[in-house]
Amino acid sequence: MENVCDSGDAGFLVSFVRSRPALKQLLRRPLERVGFGTTDWVREVMYEECFAYLNRLGPQNLEVLEISAGPQWRQNFSFRSYAETQFPEFDICSQALPRTFDVIIADQVFEHLPWPYRAVKNVHAMLRPGGVFIIATPFLVRVHNVPIDCNRWTETGLSHLLQEGGFLPSNIETRSWGNRACVVGNFKRWRKRGFFGSRCNEANFPVMVWAYARRAPDDGDGRR
Repeated sequence: MENVCDSGDAGFLVSFVRSRPALKQLLRRPLERVGFGTTDWVREVMYEECFAYLNRLGPQNLEVLEISAGPQWRQNFSFRSYAETQFPEFDICSQALPRTFDVIIADQVFEHLPWPYRAVKNVHAMLRPGGVFIIATPFLVRVHNVPIDCNRWTETGLSHLLQEGGFLPSNIETRSWGNRACVVGNFKRWRKRGFFGSRCNEANFPVMVWAYARRAPDDGDGRR
């Protein structure tokens, strides 16, 4: 019989905590210590791996830009400097800042962009030689228009997008995670893993795809 990852639901406890933001924040650490997943199920493994990767770079020495920033990255790291942009004031498809960075992060952004190739070129231009672009996008999740939803990529597709934007194939590392239980569990709402959601990985059912793309050290057109 084909192996299928087990599904699960924390039921009443999940609903109770979700409906009370102050209680949710208070209980987050204790719940995580006893194995209750409080991060969105679709992103949990991605954050663990991306955070570990960033820690290996030495975040205290990095000047970082986050595109359409959320709270996750700035709350978990003490960077040398941190800048953020927000849409529509800054449109990464048509704009680039007049400075460069060691790391640029785009977390759940590129699926919403009408011109992702143009956006990658602008990211590449804003990276210092040897700098890293960390990009994470969903794959097997429902359409979510914020304000539009345009794109999905497999690991292969994301690599080709990054190559089109100027990154060398040898400098791109892709990852993905997902399983059928997580796909089904997120049909109607963004689920937390809770106690029972499976973390096993089924390669043919990725819910999240991400990549680390390093700009070639000898690139000479970066701006400081």
